[in-house]
Amino acid sequence: MKRFLATVAFGALLIASTPHGVFAETPEDQLVVATTMSNILTLDPAAITGRETVQVLNNIYDTLVILSPKDRSVQPRLAERWEVSADRDSIRFHLRSDAKFASGNPVTAQDVAWSLKRLLARNLAQSSFLKTRGFTLEEADKAFVAEDDHTFVINLPKPDDPNLLLMILAQNGPGSIFDSKTVLENEKDGDLGAAWLTLNSAGSGPFTLTQWKSNEYIILTRNDDYWGEKAAMKRVLMRHLPESQSQRLLLEKGDIDVAYSLQAPDLKSLEADEAIAIASTPGSGFYYLSVSMKDERFANKKVREALRYLIDYEGLDKAVMPYYGKLHQRPLSTGVLGALPDEGYKLDVAKAKALLAEAGYPDGFKTTLRVLSEDPFMKAATAIQNTLSQAGIQAELISGSGDQIYGAMRERNFELLLGRGGGGQQPHPDNNLRSIAYNPDNSDDAKLTNYQSWRTSFYDEKLNKMIEEALVERDQAKQAKLYEGVQQYMDEVVMSIQPFSEVVDTAAYRSDVKGMIVSPWLSRFEGVTKER
Repeated sequence: MKRFLATVAFGALLIASTPHGVFAETPEDQLVVATTMSNILTLDPAAITGRETVQVLNNIYDTLVILSPKDRSVQPRLAERWEVSADRDSIRFHLRSDAKFASGNPVTAQDVAWSLKRLLARNLAQSSFLKTRGFTLEEADKAFVAEDDHTFVINLPKPDDPNLLLMILAQNGPGSIFDSKTVLENEKDGDLGAAWLTLNSAGSGPFTLTQWKSNEYIILTRNDDYWGEKAAMKRVLMRHLPESQSQRLLLEKGDIDVAYSLQAPDLKSLEADEAIAIASTPGSGFYYLSVSMKDERFANKKVREALRYLIDYEGLDKAVMPYYGKLHQRPLSTGVLGALPDEGYKLDVAKAKALLAEAGYPDGFKTTLRVLSEDPFMKAATAIQNTLSQAGIQAELISGSGDQIYGAMRERNFELLLGRGGGGQQPHPDNNLRSIAYNPDNSDDAKLTNYQSWRTSFYDEKLNKMIEEALVERDQAKQAKLYEGVQQYMDEVVMSIQPFSEVVDTAAYRSDVKGMIVSPWLSRFEGVTKER
């Protein structure tokens, strides 16, 4: 524990220049945030992975548009307004005339076009957001057009829903806009500034990156020349404190303002503390039980149907998932267009046994259940292992790291797996369905690892066509009906992935901290204040 007190005290020295080793209250104009930084490997928006990095980038890079934290609607940012063409094959953005990068360079349509072209040129994980929509580097000059300094046009390469593209452009990573002049000044050997951007920033956001020390801390400093309303916090110190108990103790003492990586027991212990607020908000994706259709047992529809009735949804929701997720059985995120109410599945061992008998397994069978070796995954898997056994399915737990567990799924080499995923970063049905149901090529050689349906070897040509048809429907009421039909069909065919809980993001913070946005996908510190 002393080690963590010392590291936070060192962070306080960095931002407050105070002579005291440990203090009971953070400075009024400086925010100290505890989080987990193990997944922050670079700060180049084109190369990032994981929501923790997006949370950092949201403060130092602007996007053309943003998603409102209140209702996730698309709102202006660098673009004051935009128009979708009548034929829905292009979007014209009108940029703010007063926006400047932290360097002082003006934000131009040429910077926007360059940023999106760079994303495709780097061809890393974030480029998949555009590549799956048909954008290519070879056609980038036609797709991304700067008509003048403040007018940018994006031409869609194939029929699509422009609303979904707007949501993608709102996300830092695929939508981050660079100061192209500054980046190119720091380019080495044609790397498009990749090496420099790992530890530096070239954005127009309300903060600038001052320092990043891997798995220790990130310091953000207020951009006093920011084009929008100035942030109240002069600096933000983000600390790497992966241990939940350490975060809880420091939050109680007032040595940190916000804790993002608290486990359920520590959150529960803080509920009665009036000096601390706890907030949960819808996250992205689902906790689910999945099967491999390569296994002849799980390729049997009756077996998959039996598994639906061997999950204690309500028990998991009450005992395991608080602060992590909420009961949810549909493959679409709550609130998106066309989302249907849950099917109402409940634990029903007798019904499951009957289905297994129809499938030819009256006595059940032995199998393996892969799971991450951390909460809430292990607790949920143990509970499901128990309910499976009641119907004669003896599931041996295989636990491990993300690479080990999801690696087996990406290699299509598993039987049962309890995981988390299913899209949801963009509040659009297609974002969920492309992740969890769509599979254009089920061959092993296709290696479509971004598609969880491919990972589970689930392929349904009719379902693919239904998803494609719904995406391009122009009439929103008709589009909603099509998405309802997709869910009903997925229920009928019994998918290889059964959600049991929808992800929520939870954070705890000192109650005098106001304006917190909990979701790491939407979080920005520019609106945070302290009422002392």
